[in-house]
Amino acid sequence: MRKADLISRISDKTGIPKVDVLVTLETMFKEIKSTLSSGENLYIRGFGSFIIKKRAAKIGRNIKKNVAVSIPEHFIPAFKPAKEFVQEIKSSPHIKEAPAMKDETED
Repeated sequence: MRKADLISRISDKTGIPKVDVLVTLETMFKEIKSTLSSGENLYIRGFGSFIIKKRAAKIGRNIKKNVAVSIPEHFIPAFKPAKEFVQEIKSSPHIKEAPAMKDETED
């Protein structure tokens, strides 16, 4: 599913025009990004947490030049699903195995 499909589904289920759903989703995404970039975590009860994870400094390798490269400490965004969310996915009868990635060129 893509963002456009999600917008269509929400619009169909709620009766809200697609333009309004798009604006709402885009605003939500911007707020999540700005919250994380300000150093705060975002907790949505029953859904999950958008958190900032710290990656320690380490030594990597440039295999083309066979040279050690220092990778500094940095922070990355991450999502941790809520227990209820995980249980719902685990108990879903529709999920039997990992879904195969659809090749974009087949469309």
